[in-house]
Amino acid sequence: MSTLVEKAETLAVEVACSKDALSVTLSDGRVVSVPLVWFPRLADATHRERSEWELIGGGIGIHWESIDEDVSVESLLRPENFMRLPDKPLHPASRARRRRPSSGGQRRAIRN
Repeated sequence: MSTLVEKAETLAVEVACSKDALSVTLSDGRVVSVPLVWFPRLADATHRERSEWELIGGGIGIHWESIDEDVSVESLLRPENFMRLPDKPLHPASRARRRRPSSGGQRRAIRN
């Protein structure tokens, strides 16, 4: 006998924006609050524009029509996968991709 188990998806059910933070209430009862500076369009929007949101995809994301901004719940729960956070360095390039200066300090010309 096989049993089908569906992965429960966490959805947004309520949204609030202060002048400094975006707070989203999730279907499992958690409230996620993130700095508004993560979303420059929201940070630059008026209070009225921030308050005019709608849930999209049944709650997988939030949309602000007047400023053309979309935020997914997944990006709030795992921001490291979706955006470069302030004060976090980019992943270092692999050694194979790093450019090493040629001897003599001069770069070779690339010909097509």
